[in-house]
Amino acid sequence: MIENKKLVFSGDVGRDDDVLMYAPSKPKKADYIFLESTYGNRIHPETDAKFELETYINNTVNKGGTIIIPSFAVERAQTLMYLLWQLKSEGKIPNIPYIIDTPMGIRVLDVFENNAKWHKLSKNECIEMCKLFTMITDYKDTIETIYDKQPKVVIAASGMVTGGRVLSYLEKYIGLSETTVIMVGYQAEGTRGRKLLEGAKDIKIYGKYYEVKANILEIEGLSAHGDQQDLINWLSILENKPKKIFLVHGENIPADELRIKINEKYGFDCVVPLMGQEFDL
Repeated sequence: MIENKKLVFSGDVGRDDDVLMYAPSKPKKADYIFLESTYGNRIHPETDAKFELETYINNTVNKGGTIIIPSFAVERAQTLMYLLWQLKSEGKIPNIPYIIDTPMGIRVLDVFENNAKWHKLSKNECIEMCKLFTMITDYKDTIETIYDKQPKVVIAASGMVTGGRVLSYLEKYIGLSETTVIMVGYQAEGTRGRKLLEGAKDIKIYGKYYEVKANILEIEGLSAHGDQQDLINWLSILENKPKKIFLVHGENIPADELRIKINEKYGFDCVVPLMGQEFDL
């Protein structure tokens, strides 16, 4: 509350049907809302992300290849761990190493284990899930894993391939045709992840170009961001009409499409602010 005006910031709005997290809380009252618009023009596909993961892993292992999954360290890595644990428990993926190489992601597991009410897993499920994985924090173990030739699944940050240990893995594996790289989250304009999805023939890592021979795949259903419908639903229990909704944290086209949809649905005044633009509230 500022000068008797209630400002609500959405942050990243999660999905109503997320694998791990409960549906996001919705605001009841607001004078001004700052709403993210990452997937403002997109509806998540009605596909089975777990089955896609199973298929991609088995196809790759049958070729003798390694699966590399660039992942955000918080929530996405844990979601992947949960799905892999389910698949392994069901006997649907092979007995190979499953590796988490993100120190931040590993530390977050303690938060998950100690705060079961924040997510859908019990404390025991968290403990059992973690038993499947080799967890790497020391970089020398990263190097050893990279040069281990056996097929494996590696989850490593960063999710958009902009930095982190995933780059070290890609240096070794991006040029091998038996490798599969699975993208599981939003890839912003200008990132390596976006370039890979768009079919880049080579990629620059630490000042050197590497030919892309790996199979680059995407599982859209694993995004933690709400889609257009989730974002619209997030506004559904407002008891008053906001004076203005600012659509932020999104590229121009998705944000503008969301602006139109919100106006059509609720009649709210929405705006996509320009860089440096100022507003009097």
